[in-house]
Amino acid sequence: MTTRTRAAVTLGRAAGWLSRVTGRGQGATISGRVINALAPDALGELATGLRVGLVSATNGKTTTTRLLAAAVETTAMPVATNATGANLTSGIAPILARAATPGLAVLEVDERVLPRVVDPLRAELLVLGNLSRDQLDRYGEVHAVGDAWRAVAESHPDLRVVANASDPHVVWAATPAKTTWVELGLGWRSDAATCPSCAALLDWSTDRFDCANCGFAQPATPNRLDGDALVLDGRRVPLRLRLPGRWNLANAALAVTAAATHFGVDPELAAEAASSIATVAGRYMTVPLADGRAARVLLAKNPAGWTEVLRHLSEHPGSVVIAVNARVADGKDPSWLWDVPYELLRGSSVAAAGERALDVAVRLRYAEVEHLVERDPLAAASNLPGDEVHIVASYTQFSALFRRFGDTQA
Repeated sequence: MTTRTRAAVTLGRAAGWLSRVTGRGQGATISGRVINALAPDALGELATGLRVGLVSATNGKTTTTRLLAAAVETTAMPVATNATGANLTSGIAPILARAATPGLAVLEVDERVLPRVVDPLRAELLVLGNLSRDQLDRYGEVHAVGDAWRAVAESHPDLRVVANASDPHVVWAATPAKTTWVELGLGWRSDAATCPSCAALLDWSTDRFDCANCGFAQPATPNRLDGDALVLDGRRVPLRLRLPGRWNLANAALAVTAAATHFGVDPELAAEAASSIATVAGRYMTVPLADGRAARVLLAKNPAGWTEVLRHLSEHPGSVVIAVNARVADGKDPSWLWDVPYELLRGSSVAAAGERALDVAVRLRYAEVEHLVERDPLAAASNLPGDEVHIVASYTQFSALFRRFGDTQA
């Protein structure tokens, strides 16, 4: 490590400490900003001696990263990972500065940042989940992200990738690389109407997509998510997760595949490690209500994520709080509310909460979902009946709850 980078790390740690003791934050982001500002080549230097795997997706990257890290922790090598979800270069730098070498680094990376860090980190593996619409006012159109990922694969044809074979944008992006595909099933389709290759309309069946115009299609693979098990090269590996929802089974399928095919972890052992995880950076935590009950907190950030969560809740009766803000980190345009099937909540006890509670209330009214309006999500949850209460929160609503209750989680 150069003297410049060593000094940058020291000053970054001091900035992080100052942030914590003054109550301004956890210190990770400011620490990383200082490191990167003072030593622009710090990421590359700090990654020396590490085998680096990067995880990226619109939905599920924090959880997939946590599950993959748990799996590779079963090896004898030390593992560095950004478990809190700080996935920009400012969040990655402090993790690398603390990493033991030689060792492994399993890092979540923001979709837009991924192409910029593959080379500095000398990444040897990418794990790619899904690509869907998310914060369009900040991130732009989905095809643009897919094209940026594909440029990485085209310029690194020997790069190892584990990727979702059921997402057209991910398939387009990962095809030029040495990719292990995993069929995860067709869920959210509304951001993949057209072919990433030729822009013609895609043909969708119950289990695959195809382009009749150019031949672009879902790749054939022996690896697939089958109910609550991963079929990996003909071997059936049960996924007995403590985390809820089919979407987490998909996250686990990617993590176990990556651990097994790239890091040499036995699939059964990787799956067992994944099953030990009960909460991920506050996702799925429980928070106390004033009347002694508890509510479970679910994070949902975009139409694809909200749809998965609502489908799950529609199959598990209980009361539901929809808590939505529209700050920068949420996306300032809440028009996406109209793309989410809140009709799935008909018959449930529901509350509209958050800074945009009235926007949520209007959407619920059009969905013919009976509801009450209470901006405070905890108060809203307390006003709903039953022992099973869920708070589904946008990013800044979730973050506020995590800051308040995160330290109480096991």
